[in-house]
Parts: sequence; C-alpha cells; structure tokens
Amino acid sequence: MLIGEVARRSGVSTRMLRHYDSLGLVRPTGRTVGGYREYAPADIRRIFHVESLRSLGLSLREVGRALQDPAFTPAELVGALIRRTEARVRREQELLDRLRTVDASTPAGWPDVLRIVELLHGLGSPSAARRQQTVLASAEEVPVSTELLAGAVLTESDPNVAGALRWALARAGEDGLAGVVAGLRAADAAIRRRAVLAIAEIPGDDASAALTGALTDPDAAVRRPAALAAGARGEPAAVPVLVDMVVAGVNDVDAAEVLGSLALDAALADRIMDALAGELAAHATEPAVRIRLTQALAEMPAHLALGVLRELAGDPDHAVALVASALAGVLEERPTD
Repeated sequence: MLIGEVARRSGVSTRMLRHYDSLGLVRPTGRTVGGYREYAPADIRRIFHVESLRSLGLSLREVGRALQDPAFTPAELVGALIRRTEARVRREQELLDRLRTVDASTPAGWPDVLRIVELLHGLGSPSAARRQQTVLASAEEVPVSTELLAGAVLTESDPNVAGALRWALARAGEDGLAGVVAGLRAADAAIRRRAVLAIAEIPGDDASAALTGALTDPDAAVRRPAALAAGARGEPAAVPVLVDMVVAGVNDVDAAEVLGSLALDAALADRIMDALAGELAAHATEPAVRIRLTQALAEMPAHLALGVLRELAGDPDHAVALVASALAGVLEERPTD
C-alpha cells in the first residue's frame, strides 16, 4: 500500500508518516520500482501502535523505546505519564478558575482584567507579606470581586493575611457572604473554621443564620468560634457550646463573657445558670473545671450568681473555695443588677 493510501486509511498525514520513517519508528517494508514507499500490513499495524501510544501522552522518543525494547515494562513510564497529566490538569484547572474569576468580576475593559490578574498573582504569592499587601492595597482602589476574596480567605493559613481578607470581606457586607458560606459545606474542618471566622465579621441576619447553623458542626474547632460569634449576636442556641468551652478550658474567658451578656436576657439567665450548676455537679472531683465554672459565674447577674458563689466558698476543695469567696466579694460590691 502506497503512502497516500495509508494516510487516507489511517488518518495520519503523509508528512507525519515520512517523519516516522526518518525517526525509524515506522519504516515501510519496501519500495516500488519508482522509489515510492510501500507499506505492508505489519507496517500499518505498527502505525496504529504508534498512534495508540501517542494518545496516552507518550513522546515519539518514548514510543520508540516502548516498541523497540522487548524488555520494556510500562509501569514506570505509565506512572510518570499519570503524574505529568495530573500536573497538566491542575494547571488547566487553575487557568479555568482564573478565567471564571475574571468573568465573575464583569470587567468593563482590559485595564480591569489586568488589575484582577495582578491581584490573583499577588494572592498566589508564596510570601505572606506580599499577599497581605495585595489585599490591603486592593481595598484602597476599585472594589475587588467578593468571590475572589472568599476563595482566598477559605484557603489562607497565615493569620495576618487571613485577617486582612476577613476585613476586606466585612467591608463588602452581605455581598461577601455567599462565597464564604459555601465553605461551611467543605469536607475539611480547617476550611469550615476559616469560613466561620470570616462570617463572624460580616453583619446582617443572613450571616447570623449561617453562624447558628455552624453550632452543630461535628468539629469542636468549628463550633466554638461560631458560638462566640453567634452568642455575641444574642443567639440562645450558642449557650451549650459556650458552656462546653468553659468546661474544656478553650477560650473559656471569652465564652464566660459572652454567657454573661446573654444572661442579661431574663429569658436566658435561668437556663445559663442551670447549665453552669449542672456542670459543677458533674465535675465534682475536677478542681480545674470547677474553678473555671466558678469564674464564669462571676460574669452572671449578681442577684443570680451570689448565692451559688457563697455556697462554693465552702467547697471541700480549698482552691475552689478561695476563688468563689473572692468572686463573691467582688459581686457584693457590684451595683445591683
């Protein structure tokens, strides 16, 4: 079969067939009287073998090695191809994400596109200082895509950069909420926690509702900042988590202060006092826990806490008794609630 017919049947151009011949990949078995390449059935099968291997991403050199070396084992080369393809897919996904970010910002012209691309480069810098500077500088110019800020705050691990991103999102108000709320559904608890910290700085009822929803998160590292933020907004559902924080000794001072603020609502005060008293009874042999609970009582309205503190002043544990006695004295001097 002559080269033109082979090209028509195989879909490989005559130019590429000649290139294969020059590389020694597929050499025609014979030549016609006129010197034209003449391919035998075995040559055509080899052409299809070459094309099949190329479709896997092998270079022509790798194809030649695979076909010429009888001892060649594909496992190592296929593994390298997988890694190479995964890297290419990641690059393509990054490009797609970048294009979608530009599109979402509805640029009015190429200067806007260039500014967004510059912002993306800055946020992708390995330098935390550069990322922080990028966020702060962009906030002083034209508004930045809240979708871009939300995506960055959910992945940022540096506390200073994350703080700048949360500040920028808070400036956008509820416009910055949608992208961050999506982070609450992430499988990674670290991302959900970052989402909660960002939502905590965004005003509005929708943000408060998102924080309330996070109170049931399976990870305590997510529930606890949600409770501090939701409780500060007056959400009663935060009470159990806040009490648990006091018991666990995790941000217990902050949790006690928020409980004290919530207890100013008469409808919640008894509920909070009952919860603290219940934990005191449950941890009768754990002085460290009882001291934290005693300190939390001092944040409650004096008319509710004084009686309990006076009882604790006679606690069998000397340290608990001393703390309770001192705090009772402080509340006695406090103006009546």
